[in-house]
Amino acid sequence: MTIECLTRRQILLGLSGVAVATMLPNTAQASRSTHGVKDLHFFNRHTGERSQGSFWVDGQYQAETLTEFNQVLRDHRQNVAAPIDKRLFEYLYKLQLTLDNQDEIHVISAYRSPKTNQMLASKSKGVAKKSYHMKGMAMDIAIPGISTKNLRDAAASLKLGGVGFYPRDGFIHVDCGPVRRWG
Repeated sequence: MTIECLTRRQILLGLSGVAVATMLPNTAQASRSTHGVKDLHFFNRHTGERSQGSFWVDGQYQAETLTEFNQVLRDHRQNVAAPIDKRLFEYLYKLQLTLDNQDEIHVISAYRSPKTNQMLASKSKGVAKKSYHMKGMAMDIAIPGISTKNLRDAAASLKLGGVGFYPRDGFIHVDCGPVRRWG
């Protein structure tokens, strides 16, 4: 009888182990999935330029699309483009998924040269002297049809970086720096 109990126990433990083991690879593989397409659509409110494309396809960032995005997201005051941090594109993509939105993102400000940032900081207390915009890690955005409050709440829920709220100006700030909120 002891051998029979031990055998049942071993069988049950073995089956539960198999069940757990079969679940783990699928979960791990799903989180490491390298297939798929990630699209973004931008409209630069200052220049009137639009850009849309797949920045991620089948596990690879698309250099041509990223270069085009960088141009549209440039410092329009100095006409200087710089690489935008890929984490920011990922943040915006996840924000779009959270909002179930595929419309274009209106960009108020993305990359800023140090000269532009200094000029803006001298005119406004709302501009950080060491802004993440200068590192290509921040963007001020709006999405027509989505309130700034809902946009802020969705961005904050992701906990992927900073979220600033500027309801009077009609936009939010997102960056891929430390998680924090203001405004």
